[in-house]
Amino acid sequence: MTAVLGTRPEPGRTRVKKPGRWSAPPRPVWEEEPSPAGQAGKGLALGLACLAILFPLWIVIVTSLQTKQTIDEAGGLVVIPKGITFVAYQELLGGGQVQRAALVSVGVTVVGTLFSMAVSVLCAYGLSRSGSLGHRWILMTLLATMFFGAGLIPTYLLVQALGLTDTYLALILPSAVSVFNILVLRAFFMNISQELVDSARIDGAGEWRILFRIVMPLSRAVIAVISLFYAVGYWSAWFNASIYLTDQDMMPLQNVMIQLVQKQERPVGLSAQINTGQLSPLAIQMAVMVLALLPVAVLSPFVQKHFKKGMLTGAVKG
Repeated sequence: MTAVLGTRPEPGRTRVKKPGRWSAPPRPVWEEEPSPAGQAGKGLALGLACLAILFPLWIVIVTSLQTKQTIDEAGGLVVIPKGITFVAYQELLGGGQVQRAALVSVGVTVVGTLFSMAVSVLCAYGLSRSGSLGHRWILMTLLATMFFGAGLIPTYLLVQALGLTDTYLALILPSAVSVFNILVLRAFFMNISQELVDSARIDGAGEWRILFRIVMPLSRAVIAVISLFYAVGYWSAWFNASIYLTDQDMMPLQNVMIQLVQKQERPVGLSAQINTGQLSPLAIQMAVMVLALLPVAVLSPFVQKHFKKGMLTGAVKG
């Protein structure tokens, strides 16, 4: 059909004249509508990926909820449950080493995340202001630490010289700041309209008020994502505790889980129940794994909506 004179092509589309008609140029392959076979292939691939992730998690949860008789009949890990019992969780949370380790992990995660976010936000905001004192040299120094590190032995000697060994500060301070997180925050802060900041400064607002009243409320997405990164890091950390702590009562939950799974040790207070046949050591191990994974699994859905905006927007400029 011949195009009517005077008509204009749709915005964003270029029409190419062909013999007898006007037509749009072909789109790239990745922009074409998928065929039914392609859609089925994508669905199958996503289904297999979800199965590969959820099936091991299902086994861990089901095994932690089974009795010793069911685990013995299955010969180990249980796939199909036969009833549900919370004896393993009741014993773990009823006191003793595991409960104390869980409280240590919660305390270190909360305090460490707040401290890390305070330092990261202040550093990123200062580096995002082009007129701040020495911001370029400080930025170059931070970037250099991403490629060069002192190593384990100098770090340990520094922690020891500061008197932090066998203290909870040894679980926080050596890994308190991530340069990558600071750069993401800095890039996000630089994307905030400079006219908005200048108008607040004209109205008499100082740097602290601009940060807390303008910059941080507009950066809730990236702050939520970075906070989750720090929280997961503190919750999952075990290496610092293994080299800086010698008191077993101060060990976090991850180290207790390693002792259970790798060294086959039993938490204090549970030996009697295991020896009498009331509990299975495997059920205890799986229950500790579930307790270690539970906070991350609960918090992740609430922060998921901020991931795209927080990470992509923060990485556009900088």
